[in-house]
Amino acid sequence: MSFSEDVQLTLSAVSQRVGPSVVRIGGGWRGGAGFVLEPGYVATNAHNVRRDRLRIHFADGRRAEGRLVGIDVDGDLAVIAVDTGEAPPLDWADGTAAGIGALVVGIAPNGSGPRVTIGYVSSVASAFRGPRGRRISGSLEHTAPLAPGSSGSPLVNAEGALIGINTNRLGGGFYLALPADDSLRQRTAALRRGENPERPRLGVGLAPGSAARRLRRAVGLPDLDGVLVRAVEDDGPAERAGIEEGDLIVTAGDRPVRTADDLYDALGEASAGGSLRLVVVRGIEQRTVDVSFETPTDDPSANAGPVH
Repeated sequence: MSFSEDVQLTLSAVSQRVGPSVVRIGGGWRGGAGFVLEPGYVATNAHNVRRDRLRIHFADGRRAEGRLVGIDVDGDLAVIAVDTGEAPPLDWADGTAAGIGALVVGIAPNGSGPRVTIGYVSSVASAFRGPRGRRISGSLEHTAPLAPGSSGSPLVNAEGALIGINTNRLGGGFYLALPADDSLRQRTAALRRGENPERPRLGVGLAPGSAARRLRRAVGLPDLDGVLVRAVEDDGPAERAGIEEGDLIVTAGDRPVRTADDLYDALGEASAGGSLRLVVVRGIEQRTVDVSFETPTDDPSANAGPVH
């Protein structure tokens, strides 16, 4: 059997096995994709979710209204409760991430039938920004072509077992997927139970250090490394701590802050009900503030805009 014939058989078999499990979330150009996680539940990306009730389109043409039961905005993951009917849940691979060079199959909804493509894993340590700008590391980079609206669709191996959730188009023929490892299995199980992750948030919008340096030079202030606060959320933790628009955050905890990722890392080490000490510069005055975090509530409407 030739290589092309072997590929054709693989795609055909995967399409028959996985296609019935793949769904479309919503509709129009802002829609996304997902897959049956288990009977009664669908998994997708958080950035595909913009309300608590969503229309789910199944491969057999059936439509049903789904209800959001769990969302991890910063991890770009969501679980929806819906009548999945006869659509079977996907099998998971063995729990270890696929390695570089592994054959992968992308499968996404496409009108009356699935779109199935083939590629390989090109990197296993890629990163991208979640809906609120937080860095998501350890993603699979692969070359199975995906059309717009395919985020949330499954990435599977040649046997049709789940190895990732397609999440981000890089361009140039490369795509990123959340790896379907044991961690993802645990996260989806928690979301299905309605256990949304609690991550502390400052409630600020940020400008990069380069913008801060330009602004400080323009008004005759010395250069400093840090991230510039360009917006402050009303009644958020930062506002309650006295942080204002135009402040430069230079230290978070014991960590110097040169980029937004440094601040994210410091937030990741803080507890949701605890606090984080920041050093901020306002003009030429340096001050230390303790930001106290209340238990956050995960609201799908918070997807819009990079508030950290």
